[in-house]
Amino acid sequence: MGSMHPTRRGLTGAALAAALGAVARPSSAAAPVPEAATLLAPGPEDGPEARLAARAAAALARGLVQAAAVRVSVLGGPDGITAANRFASSSAPDGRVLLMLPGLAVQAQLVGDSRARYEPRQWPALCASLQAAVVAGRGAPADGTPLRIALPSPGAPEVAALLALDLLGRRATPIFGLSGTAAEAAVRQGQADALVLCGAAPGPRAASLGLSAWFAFDAAGGVRDPMAPEIPALGDLLPDPHRPDLLDAARAAGAALRARALLVLPPLTAADVVALWRGAAQKWVEETPGALDDGARRAGPAEATVLSTTLCAPADIALAYREWLLRRLNWRAA
Repeated sequence: MGSMHPTRRGLTGAALAAALGAVARPSSAAAPVPEAATLLAPGPEDGPEARLAARAAAALARGLVQAAAVRVSVLGGPDGITAANRFASSSAPDGRVLLMLPGLAVQAQLVGDSRARYEPRQWPALCASLQAAVVAGRGAPADGTPLRIALPSPGAPEVAALLALDLLGRRATPIFGLSGTAAEAAVRQGQADALVLCGAAPGPRAASLGLSAWFAFDAAGGVRDPMAPEIPALGDLLPDPHRPDLLDAARAAGAALRARALLVLPPLTAADVVALWRGAAQKWVEETPGALDDGARRAGPAEATVLSTTLCAPADIALAYREWLLRRLNWRAA
């Protein structure tokens, strides 16, 4: 059954090995450091994404082998679609323009949002800011009782939780229009039985709502999330899924929840230029996280590269997800 849709656990492991080799392999000739570079970032100007980008840009500048200015250009809203469109349409592969790509921008491409006019699969990853994303509910995930799950909208990455429950055989009814504190309030008031928790301390937060942490969306490499190691990974509960393609789709949307930001370069950027910026990105990764990280952790080039392979799903996985959305929720992106 699994042979028709090979799982990505093995593929991801191979990608991790390749990523580690690519990051570790020395370049035969060092790339020249640009005098100035621009980091495109989602808005608004005073938003958390822009502030995180400013801190990352400062660390990148310090991490380069010689002095250079890295300025931040804020474009559009927090979903990152405007910034990603600009990056895709006007960035030469010369190492002078980088992008802080939020998971939401890749989710838009996954569901087929017509505003997303970019293809992120070929963007070399430098580093990432990651948070835990955990599905929590009343009782156990294998219970036969139908449940109501609080979700923002059909196109939101949180809908990966509904797909995961379908794959687990758990009957669930989505309640849309609920996210963040509103979803937590719905659980407290008995209007919902399950939700997705993102950020720090998901286990204790679930317990405070009277819920059990059922599973976390898989970390890079298909292993448990180091930010929630006590919580099973989705892959732990579905070691041999009947639809591996849909498990990959759930993991892709789950990665959109986990990826607060992924720093990338344009496609076709020369290997020595990629190596230059990956070396600089390590400076940001090694710095002590601050309040702007909001409980997220920073990942270096190798893990960011593997995250990208999960987040930026192949076309067949994206198609499977869109077909499931249409069949399950009668929804299609505009």
